Amino acid sequence: MKTFINKSWQFTNTFDKQLLASKKTDIKIKLQTVDLPHSVVQTPYNYFDAKIYQTVSGYRKTFKTAAAWKNRRVFITFEGAAHEATVYLNGQLLGTHSTGYTAFTYEMTKFLAPQGSENVLVVKLDSNETIDVPPFGFVIDYMTYGGIYLEVFIEDKPQIFIDDIYVTTKENSCDVKFALSEQVSEGTQFNVTVAPWSKTKGKPITVSVTANRSTANLHAEITMPDVKMWTPETPDLYTATVELVSKNKGESDSKSERFGFRDIVMNAEGLFLNGKKYKLRGLDRHQSYAYQGYAMPESLQRFDAKVLKEELGLNAVRTSHYPQSHHFIDACDELGLLVFTEIPGWQHIGSSAKWRKQAIQNVNEMVLQYRNHPSIFLWGVRINESPDDDELYSVTNSVARELDPSRPTGGVRCFKKSNLLEDVYTYNEFVHRGDNEGCEPKSKVTSNMKKAYLISEYNGHMYPTKMFDDEIHRTNHALRHAKVINDVAGHSDIAGSFGWCAFDYNTHEDFGSGDGICYHGVMDMFRNPKMAALVYKSQAEDEVVLDVSSSMDVGEHPACTRGKNWIFTNADSIKMYFNDIFITEYFPSNSPYKNLKHPPILIDDYVGERFVKEEKMSQKSSEQAKAVINFNAIYGQIKMPFSILLKAAALFLKGFGYAKLRKLYDNYVGNWGGAASVYKFEAIKDGKVVKTILKGPVKNIQIKADISNKELSVENGWDASSVRLSVKDQYGNTVPYYMESVRFSVSGPIELIGPETSCFRGGYAGTYVRTTGKTGKAQLKVESADLSCNINFSVL
Repeated sequence: MKTFINKSWQFTNTFDKQLLASKKTDIKIKLQTVDLPHSVVQTPYNYFDAKIYQTVSGYRKTFKTAAAWKNRRVFITFEGAAHEATVYLNGQLLGTHSTGYTAFTYEMTKFLAPQGSENVLVVKLDSNETIDVPPFGFVIDYMTYGGIYLEVFIEDKPQIFIDDIYVTTKENSCDVKFALSEQVSEGTQFNVTVAPWSKTKGKPITVSVTANRSTANLHAEITMPDVKMWTPETPDLYTATVELVSKNKGESDSKSERFGFRDIVMNAEGLFLNGKKYKLRGLDRHQSYAYQGYAMPESLQRFDAKVLKEELGLNAVRTSHYPQSHHFIDACDELGLLVFTEIPGWQHIGSSAKWRKQAIQNVNEMVLQYRNHPSIFLWGVRINESPDDDELYSVTNSVARELDPSRPTGGVRCFKKSNLLEDVYTYNEFVHRGDNEGCEPKSKVTSNMKKAYLISEYNGHMYPTKMFDDEIHRTNHALRHAKVINDVAGHSDIAGSFGWCAFDYNTHEDFGSGDGICYHGVMDMFRNPKMAALVYKSQAEDEVVLDVSSSMDVGEHPACTRGKNWIFTNADSIKMYFNDIFITEYFPSNSPYKNLKHPPILIDDYVGERFVKEEKMSQKSSEQAKAVINFNAIYGQIKMPFSILLKAAALFLKGFGYAKLRKLYDNYVGNWGGAASVYKFEAIKDGKVVKTILKGPVKNIQIKADISNKELSVENGWDASSVRLSVKDQYGNTVPYYMESVRFSVSGPIELIGPETSCFRGGYAGTYVRTTGKTGKAQLKVESADLSCNINFSVL
């Protein structure tokens, strides 16, 4: 039985041996009561020193030995503790775990107090970045934080128990391998059941297995009728349960693992899932959050997967640069989000035997702990962006292949023609500068054309973009992402690409923008979308996407030109109107991004047929005037190409002087002194208008709140909700230069994560609320200048 012990730990940010005392009265140092997940320190949004979380802290938890544990073995599991955890029970050392990114389990049985008596569990946690284990040893482009940042639970098991289940699949059958805690005698029986998971209809199949010799490892092959394959579109899941059929009560045990039927092949042509070729369209994710670092509960770990799949329309994610919460991967399994996960590290390979041994151990733990997740398609067995090290990486590849021959291996590089010991050449390519190719051909990068190739990072540091950058900068950021995924789509032998990155993140002083933030995300740290998010979202089909890169304010661009404004949509076409006057209809074929099904479309006509209808021009003169006016609208009067000069000359010969052309521009494009300019865009799908947006002068604004979860639970610890805020105009457009302060206040059984006062950045803001241990109704009040809103929660 699994029992979570996340509540009521005692914490001190400086470890002291007094924590090992059997009586709390013997402890003279000050202790703080905390619940898990926990961060050793709550960090500011930006401008803070990474040393504030680099400490040797202490955690203490007391619990009683349960009567139900009699004659059973008792274990404790830590899902994540950053970064070197030394665990004691009743003063006895259980062990030390030397990586913060995988789980670890210790048996407590022989050190437990007598039944009904109290046990003292103590963790000495070293969160310093000087530890001689990955990812440490040199600079790191992300904060590593500290704390017992994931859940802790106790399990009691029989003397002989099922220790591990590993499921591999092919077509309509699965091989369920299971390992026991120790050998069982010949003739011991097991029932192995495979059943559709709760979201999948179907009947369970059970087969019996008998040990025909003394062994601790067995397997059962099960054929399933009408198997539903796991794909990004249909992420159907199954559960394998192994039951030890007891000869006596002490040997009874069962264990379950969830999995999916799917087959992964990566070869020179790309990625094939169940025989179907997929182009990976993903982003890289850090599992960090504003204020809390890594320490967020299940609901928000799962919420990130939902954001990536449903709000960004991705089919893949890379867990940069370490294994991440099982809650996040569970959600990827359920939503159909392919996962590339990798061992901890960033560029540096340690020289000590301890460091290298730990890197190998990290592969072992990563594969064993995550191999039943169907969403994981690739193991990263190299340190991110590290140099070649054939001695080390021969071993890491061998370990991954031995523990899981069903998946390929990869390893992220930042240089070409690297030694390729893995199955996939995974490469961080930053070739795109905004005015050149989005990616290079595979042949220029990989050292083995017969193996698979994918791009594991692009953009990122090449063009950092803040929520509050101007419209041109935010547009260019979006177009850089569009260019890369467009060009990758044009290479059939590139398996796909992962953009750097999904969310802005806190980083060390060597990186970022000097304030402790890398503004490389297509979303900010609160998961508010930047314009670049529209590029990804518009590639999906789940909902109608329509937006425009510009507010359509004539003064936003230099020299009051309209500039290059783009439509982001997945509709069949877009109709554009000016003050309800139809201008033109745009189609994906109008876009320069020819490899994308739903490419950004340039707005290049602000006139339509208005010159003919309103100025009574001939069709030919209208086309000539349109060309000149539209060119000036987008580019201004500097460096007009010869073709435009020729049309202008033809108009001059017809009596269209500069003054008249200027008046046409002012009346039809600039609209200075005229009626308010309102642009309307209609998304057309299957001949019908399916979405409409308006862009015009802002008359009034209001706060919109996007809440991840309004029902919070305190069952296994504490819960939290993401509160994303935006300020919208009367048409529902975010107003990008709203920068006022925002004040948060709560009532009921919730509290804030972060400060009570913050600010809007580029029209967006965010905070988190968390439970306090009590149940009931709660409310968050948001106030900014003359704006306010109230958000209600239920804590169950």
